[in-house]
Amino acid sequence: MLQTTPKLKEDLDSRVAPASRALPLAKREVNPGHGLGAQKLMNAVPAPQRNSNPPTSTDARATDGRQQQTRVPVILGEATFRGMIAVDGMISGQPGTSGGSFSFRQHTRTFFGTDPELTGEITFVDMIRVNGHIAGSVHSQKGTLIVDIAARVDASVDVAIAVIAGTVTGDIVAHQRVELAPSAKIYGNIWTRSLSIQSGAIFEGECQMLEDKKA
Repeated sequence: MLQTTPKLKEDLDSRVAPASRALPLAKREVNPGHGLGAQKLMNAVPAPQRNSNPPTSTDARATDGRQQQTRVPVILGEATFRGMIAVDGMISGQPGTSGGSFSFRQHTRTFFGTDPELTGEITFVDMIRVNGHIAGSVHSQKGTLIVDIAARVDASVDVAIAVIAGTVTGDIVAHQRVELAPSAKIYGNIWTRSLSIQSGAIFEGECQMLEDKKA
Protein backbone atom coordinates (compact mmCIF):
# COMPACT_ATOMS: atom_id res chain seq x y z
CA MET A 1 0.00 0.00 0.00
CA LEU A 2 1.24 3.45 -0.94
CA GLN A 3 1.68 5.80 2.01
CA THR A 4 2.15 9.55 1.66
CA THR A 5 4.89 11.03 3.75
CA PRO A 6 4.31 14.36 5.55
CA LYS A 7 6.78 16.10 3.20
CA LEU A 8 4.95 14.84 0.12
CA LYS A 9 1.64 16.05 1.58
CA GLU A 10 3.10 19.53 2.12
CA ASP A 11 4.28 19.61 -1.50
CA LEU A 12 0.81 18.68 -2.72
CA ASP A 13 -0.83 21.37 -0.55
CA SER A 14 1.59 24.03 -1.84
CA ARG A 15 0.44 23.35 -5.42
CA VAL A 16 -3.17 24.29 -4.62
CA ALA A 17 -4.09 27.80 -5.92
CA PRO A 18 -3.64 30.31 -3.06
CA ALA A 19 -6.77 32.23 -4.10
CA SER A 20 -8.97 29.15 -3.64
CA ARG A 21 -7.65 28.64 -0.09
CA ALA A 22 -7.70 32.31 1.00
CA LEU A 23 -11.25 33.17 -0.05
CA PRO A 24 -14.23 32.03 2.05
CA LEU A 25 -16.47 29.36 0.67
CA ALA A 26 -19.34 31.80 0.13
CA LYS A 27 -17.25 33.89 -2.29
CA ARG A 28 -16.06 30.90 -4.34
CA GLU A 29 -19.47 29.80 -5.52
CA VAL A 30 -19.54 29.50 -9.30
CA ASN A 31 -22.60 29.73 -11.46
CA PRO A 32 -22.72 26.44 -13.41
CA GLY A 33 -21.53 26.67 -16.99
CA HIS A 34 -19.25 29.70 -16.54
CA GLY A 35 -15.96 27.86 -15.88
CA LEU A 36 -12.83 29.06 -14.08
CA GLY A 37 -12.93 32.54 -15.69
CA ALA A 38 -16.29 33.27 -14.10
CA GLN A 39 -14.94 32.15 -10.73
CA LYS A 40 -12.01 34.59 -10.94
CA LEU A 41 -14.36 37.44 -11.93
CA MET A 42 -16.62 36.80 -8.95
CA ASN A 43 -13.60 36.78 -6.65
CA ALA A 44 -12.32 40.13 -7.98
CA VAL A 45 -15.57 42.12 -8.22
CA PRO A 46 -17.91 42.14 -5.17
CA ALA A 47 -21.59 41.53 -5.87
CA PRO A 48 -23.77 44.68 -5.70
CA GLN A 49 -25.96 45.05 -2.62
CA ARG A 50 -29.69 44.82 -3.19
CA ASN A 51 -32.16 47.25 -1.68
CA SER A 52 -34.35 45.27 0.69
CA ASN A 53 -37.09 47.91 0.57
CA PRO A 54 -37.50 49.05 -3.04
CA PRO A 55 -40.02 51.83 -3.68
CA THR A 56 -43.40 50.49 -4.62
CA SER A 57 -44.78 53.66 -6.14
CA THR A 58 -43.60 57.02 -7.44
CA ASP A 59 -46.71 58.85 -6.27
CA ALA A 60 -45.12 59.67 -2.89
CA ARG A 61 -42.55 61.93 -4.53
CA ALA A 62 -43.44 65.54 -5.24
CA THR A 63 -43.82 66.18 -8.95
CA ASP A 64 -41.90 69.43 -8.81
CA GLY A 65 -39.00 68.05 -6.74
CA ARG A 66 -39.97 69.74 -3.49
CA GLN A 67 -40.39 67.60 -0.41
CA GLN A 68 -43.81 67.34 1.22
CA GLN A 69 -44.27 66.81 4.91
CA THR A 70 -46.90 67.10 7.63
CA ARG A 71 -45.79 70.20 9.45
CA VAL A 72 -46.52 71.43 12.97
CA PRO A 73 -49.87 73.31 13.03
CA VAL A 74 -49.71 77.08 12.59
CA ILE A 75 -51.48 77.52 15.91
CA LEU A 76 -52.05 75.18 18.84
CA GLY A 77 -55.17 75.53 20.93
CA GLU A 78 -58.88 76.07 20.39
CA ALA A 79 -59.65 79.19 18.42
CA THR A 80 -62.20 80.63 16.03
CA PHE A 81 -60.76 81.72 12.71
CA ARG A 82 -62.33 83.71 9.90
CA GLY A 83 -60.18 84.41 6.88
CA MET A 84 -57.94 82.69 4.34
CA ILE A 85 -55.55 79.75 4.56
CA ALA A 86 -52.55 79.55 2.24
CA VAL A 87 -51.86 75.99 1.08
CA ASP A 88 -48.85 74.94 -0.96
CA GLY A 89 -49.29 71.20 -1.13
CA MET A 90 -52.12 68.71 -0.62
CA ILE A 91 -55.42 68.93 1.31
CA SER A 92 -57.48 66.03 2.58
CA GLY A 93 -60.56 66.01 4.77
CA GLN A 94 -64.23 66.85 4.73
CA PRO A 95 -65.78 70.27 5.41
CA GLY A 96 -69.21 70.66 6.93
CA THR A 97 -71.49 73.23 8.49
CA SER A 98 -71.74 71.18 11.68
CA GLY A 99 -68.02 70.56 11.88
CA GLY A 100 -65.24 69.08 9.81
CA SER A 101 -61.51 68.56 9.67
CA PHE A 102 -58.70 69.06 7.20
CA SER A 103 -55.23 67.58 6.88
CA PHE A 104 -52.50 69.52 5.07
CA ARG A 105 -49.26 68.28 3.53
CA GLN A 106 -47.28 71.42 2.83
CA HIS A 107 -44.13 71.77 0.75
CA THR A 108 -41.04 72.39 2.84
CA ARG A 109 -40.40 76.13 3.20
CA THR A 110 -39.29 78.70 5.72
CA PHE A 111 -41.74 80.94 7.49
CA PHE A 112 -39.94 84.21 6.95
CA GLY A 113 -40.09 85.83 3.55
CA THR A 114 -43.30 83.98 2.58
CA ASP A 115 -46.98 84.82 2.62
CA PRO A 116 -48.88 84.26 5.90
CA GLU A 117 -50.31 80.81 6.39
CA LEU A 118 -53.39 82.28 8.10
CA THR A 119 -54.80 85.70 7.22
CA GLY A 120 -57.88 86.89 9.06
CA GLU A 121 -59.46 87.21 12.50
CA ILE A 122 -58.45 84.79 15.25
CA THR A 123 -60.48 84.69 18.47
CA PHE A 124 -59.77 82.34 21.34
CA VAL A 125 -60.73 81.83 24.99
CA ASP A 126 -57.93 80.24 27.03
CA MET A 127 -54.57 80.01 25.24
CA ILE A 128 -53.09 79.58 21.78
CA ARG A 129 -49.50 79.07 20.66
CA VAL A 130 -48.39 80.43 17.29
CA ASN A 131 -45.79 78.28 15.52
CA GLY A 132 -46.04 79.67 11.99
CA HIS A 133 -46.84 82.92 10.18
CA ILE A 134 -50.21 84.60 10.72
CA ALA A 135 -51.61 88.01 9.84
CA GLY A 136 -54.74 90.03 10.62
CA SER A 137 -55.92 90.30 14.21
CA VAL A 138 -55.74 88.21 17.39
CA HIS A 139 -58.28 88.78 20.16
CA SER A 140 -59.05 87.21 23.52
CA GLN A 141 -60.59 88.86 26.54
CA LYS A 142 -58.94 86.61 29.14
CA GLY A 143 -56.61 84.41 27.12
CA THR A 144 -52.84 84.03 26.77
CA LEU A 145 -51.04 84.39 23.45
CA ILE A 146 -47.69 82.61 23.06
CA VAL A 147 -45.55 83.39 20.01
CA ASP A 148 -42.91 80.73 19.42
CA ILE A 149 -39.27 81.58 18.66
CA ALA A 150 -39.67 80.63 14.97
CA ALA A 151 -43.11 82.26 14.56
CA ARG A 152 -44.13 85.55 13.00
CA VAL A 153 -47.27 87.57 13.74
CA ASP A 154 -48.22 90.48 11.48
CA ALA A 155 -51.35 91.48 13.33
CA SER A 156 -52.92 93.70 15.93
CA VAL A 157 -53.06 91.84 19.24
CA ASP A 158 -55.62 92.38 22.01
CA VAL A 159 -55.28 89.77 24.74
CA ALA A 160 -54.87 89.42 28.49
CA ILE A 161 -51.30 88.05 28.50
CA ALA A 162 -48.76 88.05 25.67
CA VAL A 163 -45.60 85.92 25.87
CA ILE A 164 -43.41 86.73 22.87
CA ALA A 165 -40.33 84.80 21.74
CA GLY A 166 -40.69 85.36 17.99
CA THR A 167 -41.44 88.38 15.77
CA VAL A 168 -44.53 90.58 16.10
CA THR A 169 -45.25 93.44 13.72
CA GLY A 170 -48.22 95.40 15.01
CA ASP A 171 -49.61 96.95 18.17
CA ILE A 172 -50.02 94.81 21.27
CA VAL A 173 -52.65 95.42 23.94
CA ALA A 174 -52.21 93.07 26.89
CA HIS A 175 -54.54 93.94 29.77
CA GLN A 176 -52.45 92.03 32.32
CA ARG A 177 -48.82 91.72 31.17
CA VAL A 178 -46.34 91.33 28.30
CA GLU A 179 -43.23 89.15 28.49
CA LEU A 180 -40.48 89.49 25.89
CA ALA A 181 -37.92 86.68 25.62
CA PRO A 182 -34.29 87.32 24.49
CA SER A 183 -35.21 86.29 20.93
CA ALA A 184 -38.29 88.52 20.72
CA LYS A 185 -38.61 91.25 18.07
CA ILE A 186 -41.44 93.75 18.45
CA TYR A 187 -42.16 96.38 15.80
CA GLY A 188 -45.11 98.31 17.18
CA ASN A 189 -46.55 99.92 20.28
CA ILE A 190 -47.44 98.17 23.54
CA TRP A 191 -50.21 98.93 26.03
CA THR A 192 -50.11 96.86 29.21
CA ARG A 193 -50.05 96.96 33.00
CA SER A 194 -46.78 95.00 33.34
CA LEU A 195 -43.89 94.73 30.89
CA SER A 196 -40.94 92.34 31.21
CA ILE A 197 -38.08 92.59 28.69
CA GLN A 198 -35.16 90.17 28.85
CA SER A 199 -31.70 91.06 27.61
CA GLY A 200 -31.39 90.63 23.86
CA ALA A 201 -34.99 91.44 22.94
CA ILE A 202 -35.67 94.09 20.28
CA PHE A 203 -38.51 96.57 20.85
CA GLU A 204 -39.07 99.37 18.36
CA GLY A 205 -42.08 101.40 19.43
CA GLU A 206 -43.67 103.10 22.38
CA CYS A 207 -45.01 101.61 25.59
CA GLN A 208 -47.90 103.02 27.58
CA MET A 209 -48.78 101.59 30.96
CA LEU A 210 -52.46 100.94 31.55
CA GLU A 211 -54.06 101.91 34.83
CA ASP A 212 -54.73 99.14 37.28
CA LYS A 213 -58.48 99.04 37.77
CA LYS A 214 -58.12 97.31 41.15
CA ALA A 215 -55.91 100.14 42.43
